[in-house]
Amino acid sequence: GILEKIRLYLIKKLLPDLEDRRKYHEEFASSTSFHGVHNIVHTQSKARRALWLLITAGCLAMVIWQICSRFIYYFSWPTTTTVVVQYVENIKFPAVTFCNMNRFQTNAVSNLKEIFLIWNFVSAILQKLAMEDKYSQELNDFLLGNQNFSIKDFTRKNGFYLNSSTLLECDFFGKPCYPQDFEHVFTEYGNCFTFNHNDLSPRRVSLSGRGLHLLFDVQQDKFTDEPTLGYTDAGITFVIHSPQELPRFDGLGLLTPVGTHAQVAIRQLKSIIQEYPWGECKPDIKLQYHKTYSTNGCLLECKARYIQDWCGCLPFILPGNGTECDLLKFYNCVYPAVYDIEIKGLCTVGTHNSTCPAPCEETDYPTTVTYSNFGGETVMKYFSTKLKKSPEYIRQNLVRIEIKYHDLSYKITQQQKALTISELLADIGGQLGLFCGASLVTIIELLEYVFTNFCWMCIFLLLKAPEMPQWNNPSQNQPTHKEKKRGIQEC
Repeated sequence: GILEKIRLYLIKKLLPDLEDRRKYHEEFASSTSFHGVHNIVHTQSKARRALWLLITAGCLAMVIWQICSRFIYYFSWPTTTTVVVQYVENIKFPAVTFCNMNRFQTNAVSNLKEIFLIWNFVSAILQKLAMEDKYSQELNDFLLGNQNFSIKDFTRKNGFYLNSSTLLECDFFGKPCYPQDFEHVFTEYGNCFTFNHNDLSPRRVSLSGRGLHLLFDVQQDKFTDEPTLGYTDAGITFVIHSPQELPRFDGLGLLTPVGTHAQVAIRQLKSIIQEYPWGECKPDIKLQYHKTYSTNGCLLECKARYIQDWCGCLPFILPGNGTECDLLKFYNCVYPAVYDIEIKGLCTVGTHNSTCPAPCEETDYPTTVTYSNFGGETVMKYFSTKLKKSPEYIRQNLVRIEIKYHDLSYKITQQQKALTISELLADIGGQLGLFCGASLVTIIELLEYVFTNFCWMCIFLLLKAPEMPQWNNPSQNQPTHKEKKRGIQEC
């Protein structure tokens, strides 16, 4: 009974008769904004109808092909790169970190070759260095006999220092600067010193060709290094970097040997990278101990986390607030942990799925360096009188460095989406309008038409379904024994 009521309701209310359905199709063909359809329906000539059918089908096929190709292009995540040079009245000066290539005071390490070995596996955290097995026993004996020895305190006290005797001249944009304008930082070269480290009040220059002028005395007789470990040069090494970032010397440091005058012309290059999947950056990544994200800072924090978990302590050269590792922990745990991190690739850099993806915005300082010999005869006489040193000492110890902007401009290299969502929609709309004269309203009309016919088809199939069997009371519907007998007799 229920199924029959549903059938009657569908027949009366929802399923129109054949004539009404035919009129609906004709009205849709006449009123739709999909060009060409009404020409097919209302044309009396069969040849003209066939022609319009071919034209409409061809345009529809063309628009489908064009739209599919635009979607394929969009989901290939294409990008374009634009380069803009912006000239300004003044420009921020970068941070510059200076180190002496002779890391330790001679009198402090004259009988302690182990210091160089210890600092090598300390700095291996920053750059991968292989320790030679021939020193392992010697180093192990030293560590067992000096368990309270602090390489951090020893290096800070007996490494290279910056004062009036090592920094002879300092001038920034016509104003004198002093050793207290430099901040101490540990690098693979031991004690290093950073100029313009304060990003809250950065220094600026308003003229090209003027910047930072320095004169160093490396004091070769007071500072030394171990040539068997590869440290065979004398002079100053420095790296130019953003004030928000830590100095990174591995492959990026500029070397200025003694007796030379280095002139460094710098440019500022800002790089803006798109987020994944268009680029390789992730804008939501934040660092715990660095205000600005950088791959180097991220890599150091990643190593710090693994070493903290494995060794229960934290090397002083890494960012963090953990318990400082002693020398035995450095040698027996930290150095093998760093080796494991490198071999197993636990801290990776570069791609979006690596531990430290590329930064979304980064500032670099490409440099051009020219060198000349330091001083002629007149200059030698002048400095010999001023410093009370011989010309030979001046040639073997003095280093002059000038760092300045090439011009007051910065270059922005920006990675942009080649096709945005709005451009994709505009492109699709243009293809629909060009080939079919269609728009978003046309698409809604087609969807409504398809949905209506789909509902009619479902109702039609439901009405054609087989009837449900009647499961009634057998005492009411089935004949009794007497009725059967009477029927047989009548028959």
